[in-house]
Amino acid sequence: MGLTGGGTLALSVVLTVLLVAATVWVWPRLAGRGWRSVLGRLGTIVATQLALVCTLALLANNYFSFYSSWSDLLGTGRAGPASVALGAQPGSVHGAAETPARGAVQVLGTETVGTAGIGVDPPERAGRLERVRIPGAVSGLTTDGYVYLPPQYFQPAHAKDRFPVVVAMTGFPGDAKNLVTKLQYPSIALGLIQQQKIKPMILVLMRPSPSMPRDSECEDVPGGPQAETYFTADVPTDVAGSYRVQTGGRGWGAIGDSTGGYCALKLAMRNPALYTTAASLSGYFKAAHDITTGDLFGGSALRRDEADLNWRLLHLPPPPVSLMLASSKQDGGAYAEGQAFAALVRPPTTVAEATVPSGGHNFTTWVRLLPPALTWLSDHLPDPAP
Repeated sequence: MGLTGGGTLALSVVLTVLLVAATVWVWPRLAGRGWRSVLGRLGTIVATQLALVCTLALLANNYFSFYSSWSDLLGTGRAGPASVALGAQPGSVHGAAETPARGAVQVLGTETVGTAGIGVDPPERAGRLERVRIPGAVSGLTTDGYVYLPPQYFQPAHAKDRFPVVVAMTGFPGDAKNLVTKLQYPSIALGLIQQQKIKPMILVLMRPSPSMPRDSECEDVPGGPQAETYFTADVPTDVAGSYRVQTGGRGWGAIGDSTGGYCALKLAMRNPALYTTAASLSGYFKAAHDITTGDLFGGSALRRDEADLNWRLLHLPPPPVSLMLASSKQDGGAYAEGQAFAALVRPPTTVAEATVPSGGHNFTTWVRLLPPALTWLSDHLPDPAP
């Protein structure tokens, strides 16, 4: 019986109800003070609580698709390879953003990354991971994150080179550290660079909301946090003022999982002069609306529509950007919505897809999808150059 099937959930509900009923029936017989009665009462309490927790966990998993199968949950299944369907190569992008004014990323320290050698080996061999704070002079927002600098950044042969940038965002309310420890961006990027599968690039690892605990969905909220401005004005300004990065043309990309995937696509589609390519790992296609978001649009139906990426494809001129949709075929909502989105894409927007045959809405699946997604982004970003 499958983990996500309705049959498993129904069986768990029935067992929970039966255990509760059995507990009520047998409880008077366990009213004595002997050790058997005490153990019996403890046993019935533990059994009913475990059954209730399992039922709630199955319900949550069915809704959010965290795990798609028992092997996915237990980590015992054989992971199939990611398959990539490439879209057409985009033409050159016109109207690139001008070089932003200089700002300053505040470096809070450096980090060591497991067996990748980052933080242990010399930076010219493994690169360097910096823990940073990125202030927002325009938006007034500030958030902490990480910046990964590739080995070439420290090598004499590339001393004058400016590097492409990829802004990576986790899901809400995840911490930016998840991008380092669970999604392993620096380790995976370093491995791909060493294998010459991707070009050296700078990774800026962040939360998708600089207005925690509110989920701002990368939106400029009327009378509220200006999250889109933060990602399109403040982050580029600060990063360009602190590192040797490319600042125009096809020099910047975005990637994210879940909420971060939606943000990555939206930033590219609404700001194609800056973010010219973007990849979404199981992201969605319109802004969430719940207790964590509040009213993101000031009651404006037009603003709500403009934040809906399908609506944009149907009603606005297509932007000159390259997009990738990466998901598991068993992550029902993300995969089906991605197929619907891809069917609406028309030039000069291009779309590619990366899929794995199994897996849920979780880090295990996204780690498998990350190498093809980073490779795709690299193919659409320029080489480091003076």
